[in-house]
Amino acid sequence: MLTASEAPIYGRFGYGVAARQLSLDIASRRVRIATPPGGDGLVGHDGRDVHDGRDVHDGRDRDAGRDTGIELTVEDPHKSLGACEEFYARQVPLRPGMLTRADGWELLPLLDPPAWRQGAAPLECVVARVDGEVVGYARYAVAVDWSHTNTAEGTVRVRDIEARDPRAYAALWRFLLETDLTSRVIAPNRPVDEPFLHLVSDVRHCTPTVLDSLYVRVVDAPVALTARTYAAAIDLVLELDDPLAPWNRGRWRLTGDTAGAVCTRTYDAPDLSLDAAALGSVYLGGVTLTELAGAGRVREHRPGALAAATTAFASATAPWMPYAFCRSLLPRLCPPGPVLPTEDGPEPVRRQ
Repeated sequence: MLTASEAPIYGRFGYGVAARQLSLDIASRRVRIATPPGGDGLVGHDGRDVHDGRDVHDGRDRDAGRDTGIELTVEDPHKSLGACEEFYARQVPLRPGMLTRADGWELLPLLDPPAWRQGAAPLECVVARVDGEVVGYARYAVAVDWSHTNTAEGTVRVRDIEARDPRAYAALWRFLLETDLTSRVIAPNRPVDEPFLHLVSDVRHCTPTVLDSLYVRVVDAPVALTARTYAAAIDLVLELDDPLAPWNRGRWRLTGDTAGAVCTRTYDAPDLSLDAAALGSVYLGGVTLTELAGAGRVREHRPGALAAATTAFASATAPWMPYAFCRSLLPRLCPPGPVLPTEDGPEPVRRQ
């Protein structure tokens, strides 16, 4: 797996785009967030007036005018790291493409050297809780700006937003969109099936843009196809073309379901034929065999095989890579000598 520095390069080596990312540039004063059933899920609870204009002292959302079930607490990102990481770890198995963070990588979302801020204030974190249990969080930075008429036109730059249920998710987004002194919210890397698109009042003011993200290369076809499960029962023969990995070439019978799969070499007639890049694209379940067939990259030899395989390979949630996993990208994120966070807050550490 990799992220491509230049998209056309890696298709030549059998990589396929397996996950995409959605970027949002939201005119926050022009949109509203719908209230999911069960309340709008917001109670400010940090003992002070936060910058989104909500009263956080009496446990009520001033706009809703009633008690709500979600507590939002503005916290130091370093001090809330443990709770947020525990929540993130519970989210990983729910979406293909998300990465389990190895030791040390939990600090990546907190990297916030001044040279990287581009005029924004230091990174902040708002944590959503129900009865003391973390149900979501968002990390963000605010860059205040002013128009020529002295009108506040600041920007909220969203780094992370994770939530377990619709109420917490809506509450976090409402918090971000209603930040004082801002008129714009930027969220550069979100899943393409982001629920925000179905909560916001006018998606036309959100400028959604979809780009390529994660590329997958299947090196050992039978091992890879056996390693995953399938959304529906599948029994078909795939004919794979892979000039760079000749051990993958040929016909493979794939039999599987939600419990597991078996993939063995066969000489039976193929049901579908495709190349290595196409197999990499569909492997995580975000790109469908049907859409690749429409582009001529998958061929159906047995009627009905394409529809059945499309259903079996599909994922209930779109694959998504929340952050770059290549260590070579870290120097791009931080200039020499970044301030790396520690458990007690930032401490100067020189990158070698």
